[in-house]
Amino acid sequence: MDDKLKRIYVPMTESGFYILFCLRQPQHGYGISQKVREMTGGALVISAGTMYGTLSKMEKDGLIAFYKEEEKRKLYRITALGEEILQLELKRIERLYKNSTGEMIHA
Repeated sequence: MDDKLKRIYVPMTESGFYILFCLRQPQHGYGISQKVREMTGGALVISAGTMYGTLSKMEKDGLIAFYKEEEKRKLYRITALGEEILQLELKRIERLYKNSTGEMIHA
């Protein structure tokens, strides 16, 4: 993995995290937006500008790829690189949570 990409994406924005997380299954921007709203109980609403700007950047950087077009909507899916970045972020979030409960992480 390119260290530059790692520095750009870890840590991730909350929106970026949920977008990448949702793309473990092929999905379009509107579907991602609805899923995130459902998952967070409405606490996070991703605007169209943020959604499509993030999808564009992630596609350019190789984290996601076009999957197919369905009913005039572009579906995307996570790539192997995107999965690698997502796993790094999940480990980081897990460490933060464990530290917040007083658990020490030993390498």
